[in-house]
Amino acid sequence: MRREYLSSDYLEKWADLNNVQRDGVNVHNTADDKGHGIFADRSYPSSSARPIVIVPPHLVLSLETLWIYAKSNRRLEEIYQAVGDYSRTARGAILIFLLLQITQDASAGSDRVTVSNPWTEYVRFVPPEGRLPTLWDEDARASAVGTSLEAALNSKLRSLEREFAHLRNSTASIAWCRSYWWNAREEGLCFRDWKEVDSMYRSRALDLPGTGHAMVPYIDMANHASGDDTMALYETDADGNAVLVKCEGKILTTGDEVTITYGDDKGACEMLFSYGFIADSMTSARQLFLNLDVPDDDPLKFAKNSIARSPPGLKVFESGGSIGWDSDFVWLVCINKEDGLDFRLLQTVDGERELKMFWKDEEISLESNLQNLLQEEQLWDVFHLRAIVTLQSRVEQQLLALEKVKANIPSMYELAKGEYPYCQTMKLRQLEEKLMLQAYEDFENKVPDLNQFLDPGKILMLT
Repeated sequence: MRREYLSSDYLEKWADLNNVQRDGVNVHNTADDKGHGIFADRSYPSSSARPIVIVPPHLVLSLETLWIYAKSNRRLEEIYQAVGDYSRTARGAILIFLLLQITQDASAGSDRVTVSNPWTEYVRFVPPEGRLPTLWDEDARASAVGTSLEAALNSKLRSLEREFAHLRNSTASIAWCRSYWWNAREEGLCFRDWKEVDSMYRSRALDLPGTGHAMVPYIDMANHASGDDTMALYETDADGNAVLVKCEGKILTTGDEVTITYGDDKGACEMLFSYGFIADSMTSARQLFLNLDVPDDDPLKFAKNSIARSPPGLKVFESGGSIGWDSDFVWLVCINKEDGLDFRLLQTVDGERELKMFWKDEEISLESNLQNLLQEEQLWDVFHLRAIVTLQSRVEQQLLALEKVKANIPSMYELAKGEYPYCQTMKLRQLEEKLMLQAYEDFENKVPDLNQFLDPGKILMLT
């Protein structure tokens, strides 16, 4: 869908018109010309506690404010009702609202789609976040092969395709949607447009205190800096305004960038996935998630996959200089029928059939902590060793995938010398390889420690 963009030079006028209060700051391009940022145009002493930016509540996009707005916007409410439960999530409500604003902009000069509002113009200050992996071309996505980003990206694209299909199927019977979106001769709605509004949301949404997931204009121009480099934080004041406040004790001088943190604990993959970059200051992947499959020869594979609610994978993380891991699913992978695990289809009170899980003939709920249950068993050391060996094997598999890419895509290493996004995926590879090598060594050290507790009669129960 055709879009026109406005220079950030006009953003201050937009802020004035919409009562966004600023105290000695403005938005302009960053020195590296990689986007916009908020900069101080005067000095702030460390004792200053006044808000730097104040955004009135009606400009904040949240689930609550958008449903209130929909009551006076017939076409927005029409879409919300058509897509059902999806519009009753903050993400769904915001994405659909943004899509309507883009459609309004694209329809300029013809019949207007809906009533203009401050966001109709504000989205013109927000170009699509082409740095986000969901907007990369096929060659760029291939550079993520072997990293944890590969699975996350593939899963996200499938999810976006399902959402877009749901939007189309739900609104195909609405006359104006057919006209502007689905039957348009020239600039109709396409999957790329849906990916663009998703990238706007993921890269700019804030977890606003008292509101939840929301988009806040002007404040969302603030860039990320972690640790001591974070200069400001966002919060909600007593009047419901979204405010940007300088961190206590920080000193800002004229020309300094006013930064916020997108999350100091987020891993390298999550930063690249959600924001399109890995900070130069990151020297560790911090954490990564690897999918974990039930072996094909496991007769209970279908039942295990059907009943599991925890993510079917493994999270490896670094904490305090040591390596840790978390995986509820691995305990389900490592036990079988001979150990006492069973599944049965039971009839519910309304006549439906439901899959239930049993341990030694006692039903266990999906919320049960399987690890704690197994720790009470005489064969806990066997189950524990099975889990460690399974996880070590999964980490080894991922390390081999990374190594294979090194041999198959040598040209990527030349591109990584400076071209985006290859330099980012290369950094992700290096950080994740380092973390996985540490995890593999940690698992390797645990195996002999666990083996010493096994009785000779238990050895056969490892397989």
